[in-house]
Amino acid sequence: MPNQLEQLKALTTVVADTGDFESMKAFTPQDATTNPSLILKAAASGSYDALVDQAIAEAGSGASLAAIIDRLLVTFGKAILEIVPGRVSSEVDARLSFDTAGTIERAKGLIAMYEKDGVSRDRVLIKIASTWEGIKAAEALEKEGIHCNLTLLFSFAQAVACAEAKVQLISPFVGRILDWHKKATGNDFSGAADPGVISVTEIYNYYKKFGYKTEVMGASFRNTGEILELAGCDLLTISPALLQELADNDGPVERKLDPETAANSDLEQVTLDEKAFRYEMNEDAMATEKTAEGIRNFAADIVKLEKLITEKTG
Repeated sequence: MPNQLEQLKALTTVVADTGDFESMKAFTPQDATTNPSLILKAAASGSYDALVDQAIAEAGSGASLAAIIDRLLVTFGKAILEIVPGRVSSEVDARLSFDTAGTIERAKGLIAMYEKDGVSRDRVLIKIASTWEGIKAAEALEKEGIHCNLTLLFSFAQAVACAEAKVQLISPFVGRILDWHKKATGNDFSGAADPGVISVTEIYNYYKKFGYKTEVMGASFRNTGEILELAGCDLLTISPALLQELADNDGPVERKLDPETAANSDLEQVTLDEKAFRYEMNEDAMATEKTAEGIRNFAADIVKLEKLITEKTG
């Protein structure tokens, strides 16, 4: 009998949530996602010193830290695309999460670097935080054929706004939603009662019922139970540790999300302008707190990455 990872791949596009090349080779995912924390971990490990040095050299003498970091993201992204057959996600500096124009500029710069190096923009997703400003930046970028992955997504309001902006893909953070509810209530949750699973299920059903083309990629998992409850989702991005657990288990995997069930859901279509979006976010303490926390943490890791680069360049 196929193991759970093999069964899952028959229902859902599996994506590797890592900056480690060996893990990607081991689990043969379709796509790969990275973020500042994963790139920092990989760069600081010493295993990728050659790539870091290459990025510094390619950025050129006198290049700004921002230019070197973006070059590093592209260098890692290109190496990843030599392993996976699909797409890689490269993230815009989280400190631009409330700067629409700045996000657009950096995203275009990343795509220009990829294209100069012979990588088609269709193989790259630009990761942007799901703030109102980030969603508006993604909307503009999509119109120019630059596809986006809206990350740090915790609420239905964020998902609705992304769908209306016609972004390529969203990454709802299942595990971080669970973390918040466990801390807030003192209770544990599992299976279909997991708040993160409930959130992604609702978003998936809404998108499929109303014909939105935006892809749903569950992310930030805490256990394989969450993953199995979302079997059938468009994509799932999974850490190497959880990919290994799935590969080591041969229990049955059942499809939990499907378009037919979504079509029969009782969800109603909604539209959000900026005022409504901000109000809905304000009403959702979990989404507000986790989005802000995620931006802070990613920004902090960018600063650490800049320090690492500064130490290398003297």
